[in-house]
Amino acid sequence: MNELFGMFQGLISGFGIALTLNNLTFALLGALLGTVVGILPGLGPAATISLLLPLSFKIGDPITSIIMMAGIFYGAMYGGSTTSILVNIPGEAASVVTCIDGYQMALKGRAGPALGIAAIGSFIAGTLGVIGLTFVAPPLAEFALKFGPPEYFSLTILGLLMASLLGGSSILKGLIMIVLGLLLGSVGLDPISGAIRFTWGFFLLQEGVDFVTLAMGLFGVGEILYNLEKELKTELVTRKISHLWPTLKDWAESKWAIVRGSFIGFFVGILPGGGAVISSLVSYAVEKKVSKHPEEFGKGAIQGVAGPESANNSAASASFIPLLTLGIPGNAAIAMIFAALLIQGVQPGPFLITERADVFWGVVASMYIGNAMLLILNLPMVGMWVQLLRVPYAILAPIIVLFCCIGVYSVRNTVFDIWIMGIFGVFGYLLRKLDFEPGPMILAFVLGPILERSLRQALLISAGSPLIFFKRPISGTLMGFLILFILFQIFMVLRKRRTGIKEESS
Repeated sequence: MNELFGMFQGLISGFGIALTLNNLTFALLGALLGTVVGILPGLGPAATISLLLPLSFKIGDPITSIIMMAGIFYGAMYGGSTTSILVNIPGEAASVVTCIDGYQMALKGRAGPALGIAAIGSFIAGTLGVIGLTFVAPPLAEFALKFGPPEYFSLTILGLLMASLLGGSSILKGLIMIVLGLLLGSVGLDPISGAIRFTWGFFLLQEGVDFVTLAMGLFGVGEILYNLEKELKTELVTRKISHLWPTLKDWAESKWAIVRGSFIGFFVGILPGGGAVISSLVSYAVEKKVSKHPEEFGKGAIQGVAGPESANNSAASASFIPLLTLGIPGNAAIAMIFAALLIQGVQPGPFLITERADVFWGVVASMYIGNAMLLILNLPMVGMWVQLLRVPYAILAPIIVLFCCIGVYSVRNTVFDIWIMGIFGVFGYLLRKLDFEPGPMILAFVLGPILERSLRQALLISAGSPLIFFKRPISGTLMGFLILFILFQIFMVLRKRRTGIKEESS
């Protein structure tokens, strides 16, 4: 009872922080930017947050900067549905599934109800996700106080492997990205011995590769180079959107899809590597399975819009749980927010709620407010967002590159970082051309120092024995999950090969 009272007391104090004029302004700015990012094809929340990371230095207050960046992240989930429904191009990766039925609804003259149910479902699911965050995060943080170096090593390695295996089409490519991220994270001075590692004679690399430079190169410049060679034909199905409010029949068909999507998104979002993309795919598959008319899916079923859109917004809220309570980011965009917290001198993890309760509860409270803001931004202003789709990408690209250069230079005031950003930009472009997902690489780069430190500390405690990771209850359980997860993936690969051989022989 005391714990429940403490949660409500913390949430009330959080609303007191979030409702200040300064924080409300930045919450609105984040929601607005997130919506724009979601709508414009070729951009994404990870790229946008990376562009705005230098702004974290200038804002000063960690609560304000994280409120804005969180708004960009979950705002992009809202905005992505607009492009998917009207143009059949996902504005954000998590909105890929929405294209399937959303665009078909638009072709049938029902773009209004599709946009309406996407926005309302997103609001309901996003709010339910934040409620889950409010009640799950504090007890999880208390449990995480029992974590030592072996537990952190086991959790980090489990998170990295899940991110590589769940986050892309190829397991091997995901693992390659993890290894590259770990190597980049080890550049600079060894934290224990002081030895110089992988600097290639460059003095500035002794401090390590700057996260802002890496993120802007991979997600900013790399994304631009890749999208400039693609022809993004944004031909609108309709230029006038009417009847945004869904009918009673639409509500009857969508209500349980929204509820199911909210719960699926929440539980998938907590998992490292799960996130909005996986949750929307799972939700669509579930809705098609439970539907009495599965043949309607792919032809304009409103459940095919309501479920995935609810799932990706709920997952966006849930993905803050491992970040704030364990200090483990689950996807690339959350890794950017993790970096922003570190830039501000705030260490995410189990001590965050006790040591920086203002940051934790201020951000949580702002997410309630941000969801309401996004509902207002997405329904009455849909006409304005439609006009935004007419802006050519060739105009946006040079502006984004300029912001990248200014942002990177402002961190350490050196042209060297701009050159490094350019190298990573070309590298990011090549990764996309070869169908490599850069998200696991960013996660590994962020989690690499945690992984290395916890591994060394654990082995010092055990006098070099790796059995410490299996002897301790929490660490042993996590390692057990890791082994089962690997075995399951091997089984799925072998089963897929066996099925392919049978099909070829028949």
